[in-house]
Amino acid sequence: MIAHSIQPQIVTKPDANDAALRHAAQKLEAAFLAEMLKSAGLGESRDAFGGGAGEDQFSSFLVQAQAEKMVEAGGIGLAESLFESLKERENGA
Repeated sequence: MIAHSIQPQIVTKPDANDAALRHAAQKLEAAFLAEMLKSAGLGESRDAFGGGAGEDQFSSFLVQAQAEKMVEAGGIGLAESLFESLKERENGA
């Protein structure tokens, strides 16, 4: 009979600091995308049958929510680049 050695598997958990860095990078990408969406005219009131002052007041929330959903869906890759740069800087590379 051949004995098999069982080696424990090392499961690495993402560091809490990595999670904070990734979250900060995603928030920055969402802010960038929100500004790009605003520049593209998303959230501007329509002339006819618009929502009036209420639409103008709350359109920024809609644009920000759409930008956050874009980041959740993968975004444009800015968050990942920022995360990697922040991680390298933290590690002293």
